[in-house]
Amino acid sequence: MNAPALPAAPGIRHRLAALRAALDRHGLAAWVVPSSDPHLSEYLPERWKAREWLSGFTGSAGTLIVTPDFAGLWADSRYWTQAQAQLAGTGIELMKTTSGSSQQHIDWLAERLGPGQTAGVDGTVLALAVARHLQAAMEARGARVRFDLDLVDEVWPGRPGLPDAPVYEHLAPHAPLPRGDKLAHLRERMRAVGAQWHWLSTLDDIAWLFNLRGSDVSYNPVFVAHALVGLDGATLFVAPGKVGADVQEALARDGVRVADYASALPALASLDGTLLVDPRRITWAVREAVPAGVRVVEAINPSTLAKSRKTPAEAEWVRHTMERDGAALAEFFAWFEQALGRERITELTIDERITAARARQPGFVSPSFSTIAGFNANGAMPHYRATEDSHAVIEGRGLLLIDSGGQYLSGTTDITRVVAVGEPTVEHKRDFTLVLKALIAMSRARFPRGIRSPLLDAIARAPLWAEGLDYGHGTGHGVGYFLNVHEGPQVLSFHAAPEPHTAMEPGMITSIEPGLYRPGRWGVRLENLALNQPVPETEFGEWLVFETLTLCPIDTRCIERSLLRDDEAAWLNAYHAEVRRRLAPHVQGDARAWLETRTRPL
Repeated sequence: MNAPALPAAPGIRHRLAALRAALDRHGLAAWVVPSSDPHLSEYLPERWKAREWLSGFTGSAGTLIVTPDFAGLWADSRYWTQAQAQLAGTGIELMKTTSGSSQQHIDWLAERLGPGQTAGVDGTVLALAVARHLQAAMEARGARVRFDLDLVDEVWPGRPGLPDAPVYEHLAPHAPLPRGDKLAHLRERMRAVGAQWHWLSTLDDIAWLFNLRGSDVSYNPVFVAHALVGLDGATLFVAPGKVGADVQEALARDGVRVADYASALPALASLDGTLLVDPRRITWAVREAVPAGVRVVEAINPSTLAKSRKTPAEAEWVRHTMERDGAALAEFFAWFEQALGRERITELTIDERITAARARQPGFVSPSFSTIAGFNANGAMPHYRATEDSHAVIEGRGLLLIDSGGQYLSGTTDITRVVAVGEPTVEHKRDFTLVLKALIAMSRARFPRGIRSPLLDAIARAPLWAEGLDYGHGTGHGVGYFLNVHEGPQVLSFHAAPEPHTAMEPGMITSIEPGLYRPGRWGVRLENLALNQPVPETEFGEWLVFETLTLCPIDTRCIERSLLRDDEAAWLNAYHAEVRRRLAPHVQGDARAWLETRTRPL
């Protein structure tokens, strides 16, 4: 079953009409609504879900453009099926973007606006790099852009306010590196570029730097804030009441004071000296607030690079977390295989049961993203999400794809497995095995330290490309440490630019998740997390390999053995032996029996 047409389509049309009236009031020819907030977050607090509120499309990425006589939603192939269904009846047209073309909506807008016309977008939520591109494209046509309006605020009655959940400390032993050490390292980097100040808006950078966590954003243990770090102190800008007295006292001991969130940009506007900012991690409004007399150094946030390289102590905690997560998955899959055909199981049941199994593990905080449980055709949509109104019952024959993860005090997990329901077909087995070969190829790779991560993508795709097959998403993303499940700067995707900051370094944790999708039929994706580990240096330089962290069996019932080389089968057998060794002490009864069965060698 696909996502249904949005029942509130008449409501969407009413909202678009209100927005068009606002366009007319301000003399605008178009309004752009990105999927973003003042912190450029992937998952948005309710207040900034403007694109979803205006369109009804619930995907995590996409851009809406509204003109007096047109409304279009630009989305990539991960969301086409979902968007087509959710936009039905709204008057919004789906504009399909191709991989690597995230700015196609700007090109479209530039072609349609002429001299003297003005487009508008809320500059407080628009990334600076995107704003610069948009402005250049409009000026080339003789048009202009206004960034100083928020039309959504004018037309959204009862718009949610700032989230008010409390901020708490991420403490030792789970936070092995003290806040003071992190600040000292950051200040070293500031001095290296001659900066007296450094501004941060991205929530994962702030949470990592100050060893603080929150729950303002679904699935990511972060809180809404800005931060200004000087050479002698730092200020954390947070909504009043979120930081308790005990946490404020602890921060003060490290020279950090807490100020009102609303005072952030005024504080920035009062600076002098030299300021370090990351142009990819701030909005237009932040850059605009910097006084003209301030010298600005544009470079990647030092914290982005630092937090991507997990310390040995953090890596050890992640290994411990993987054992707990794997035990929860063993418990879940043992129940699933016994209940299949005896109980009514839906895609929603999968989400409930897998979350409940994780919740019984020590240190569990929340899922790390919305569980994807897609049976047969639903598994062919990479970002499918079952709802109460639209979900499949797990029955008959086919493939069930489950992509899930957990946030633990000691790490973040993200895993995808595909399991057989009934006897898999020859076609199922072929697709599954080709994806498995892709996973193995990347997992076994040895690569030079410092290689730009996008360049590695072809290693995973090669077994699929050899058969004329491919998938539309990246092969992997960085993963945080009890932080965002999607973390940069590394990314395994040939569509991404191989820039210096994407270099692979020891300690990075990256997902490896190749896939293959047959629209309307089934999807296959297999995902493990892996840690960059150094191996002995040679005369040709330093080298890294992947240490597989994820501990969960791969369903051998779905494998066509004749398509696996002996060395690939040996890798899988060794992986399953390690999974059995590591998980056995943490499971018993049915889960232990399931583990023994599913890790038998080929």
